[in-house]
Amino acid sequence: MFLKNQPQDQQHQYQHFLKIVGSLSNLYSDSKTPYLYYRIAEKLFCRAFKADDLSRGDVSADAKKDNIGIGLKTFLAKNNKTFQKVAEFNGDRNSYVDLGNTKLIRKIAELRNTRISFTEHIHQIQSSIYHCILREEGKFKIFESNMDKIDIDNIQDIKKNPNTITFNDDINDYSFSLSKSTLLKRFDSTNFDLVLDEFDINVLKDPLLTLQECFTQNERESIFLTDAQIEQTIYLPLYGRGMKVFEKSGLNQWNAGGRTRNKSEVYIPIPNAIHNNFPNFFPSRNQSFLLKLPNGGKMKSKICQDGGKALMSHSNKELGKWILRDILDLQEGELLTYEKLALLGIDSVRIDKISNSEFEINFSRIGSYENFKESYLDN
Repeated sequence: MFLKNQPQDQQHQYQHFLKIVGSLSNLYSDSKTPYLYYRIAEKLFCRAFKADDLSRGDVSADAKKDNIGIGLKTFLAKNNKTFQKVAEFNGDRNSYVDLGNTKLIRKIAELRNTRISFTEHIHQIQSSIYHCILREEGKFKIFESNMDKIDIDNIQDIKKNPNTITFNDDINDYSFSLSKSTLLKRFDSTNFDLVLDEFDINVLKDPLLTLQECFTQNERESIFLTDAQIEQTIYLPLYGRGMKVFEKSGLNQWNAGGRTRNKSEVYIPIPNAIHNNFPNFFPSRNQSFLLKLPNGGKMKSKICQDGGKALMSHSNKELGKWILRDILDLQEGELLTYEKLALLGIDSVRIDKISNSEFEINFSRIGSYENFKESYLDN
């Protein structure tokens, strides 16, 4: 597990942060059970434990510390055996919607396991866990469990209900929602060995008045670690027209004719609509900038080709080695297809602009570019 292996001062700071935020619960609810918004929980965790925040990356883990991936969750304890959402497969619906119950569940399990492996691969994670904050009347409990892959060969007790299919693999109980395309896992916190900490939350009766007094006294130090200042964000497709990865361009550029090419030579397509609607997002053509990768590495990159239609690394094989070999695990000479991307649940990348000389790249779930196009691109 994670929590008890962290320095004592970080554990104390984490608890302190949670007590502060929990004390403000009456800003949102009159319940005797303290409230904790999941996005705030993610920020507190990463701040206290100096962990990498992965929550914007559409991956299975919300944070990473050293070589451990952490899925962060907060929910009501209830009977301490509640089902909670762990994955969504709406973009993969066509691959399983017409299958029978057993084949459908095996497909969902395959997709789930692939997503966990993909996350661990791109972020160089060796093991993954869930870190959960359970909310009870007047207190928080901290509970941790493994983020297990589903044992596909041991799936059993498949039961169809009107809108769900339940099953287990002799390790965990699962429930798949047919209408929402979401997989839920039972979190059993009745095992006291997995409850690592619990503490009372003193909920303020009038938190707004307390906050006002703090600001009046000029005590304005924020408890949150601010993200790197992101100037702007766009999404780029990893495919071409017709939702197709073309055989001789884009991520298969290495297969194009005309000259001898390295088997890792690729580029990420930049549609004209990106330049038309965000003309100052990227630097000028062939002007170098740093592209920060999800694993923390940085790649010297540039905008290339006529009309600035290509995002490439300075060494035209470095980007391809990272995407095709390190991430997608393709062999040299193996064509990338949209189906391969769909299996991983991705078809786009998110590009965050930090400055004109520094950008960040993260993989994004299926439909991210199309949604961005519909909302922000005029042509």
